[in-house]
Amino acid sequence: MRELSSKGKSSSEIQIPIDSITLEGNLTIPEGAKGIVVFAHGSGSSRFSPRNRYVAQELQKEGLGTLLFDLLTAEEERIDMITARLRFDIDLLANRLVNVTNWLLSNPYTKRLSIGYFGASTGAAAALIAAKEHVNIIKAIVSRGGRPDLAEKALPDVKAPTLLIVGGEDYQVIEMNQWALDQLKTEQKELQIVPGATHLFEEPGTLEEVANLAGEWFKRYLLETKIILMEEK
Repeated sequence: MRELSSKGKSSSEIQIPIDSITLEGNLTIPEGAKGIVVFAHGSGSSRFSPRNRYVAQELQKEGLGTLLFDLLTAEEERIDMITARLRFDIDLLANRLVNVTNWLLSNPYTKRLSIGYFGASTGAAAALIAAKEHVNIIKAIVSRGGRPDLAEKALPDVKAPTLLIVGGEDYQVIEMNQWALDQLKTEQKELQIVPGATHLFEEPGTLEEVANLAGEWFKRYLLETKIILMEEK
């Protein structure tokens, strides 16, 4: 990874080695960032998802770093396009996210940043499972149109403040998220329904609402918590 600039916003294409594979990612850290949000994309998507990239850009405006990366390698993506199996291998995706988090914790440019997860579709389940594994590290989780029900066994052990965002017209997913909300034991948990939005939040203004809700959640639990801890020291 090339050296990050000390001024303005620095963006880098990175490679994260995990066992015998390498995952590709895009790391952006605004000047003075105190937190970073790791994006776990959903079924059949990638780090180039226009929806996730839009939300990431809005979070960067709030002073948050972002990491968008591919949960699968290029070869695995080709296989998944045919079989659609790997995108639902939640344990595999969660394990990748755990390892990427370990990379952030060992990287000199990111190791001091508070870490949050933004998960979409099946990526939300992976984020919740990974948050259980990094229970004292992950400070906030946001799910967009997610499938948190697929993380059923992990839900009672997730301690990070968790926000579930669902489109008002995405009726089946609303039910799944309401069920998952009831299983979460963390005191800081919310379900926000965006009126008029379908699963992909393609309707005018709906993705902007997602970015606004996510930004407020991450500022509250990544940035404000970080400031309080620094003041206590």
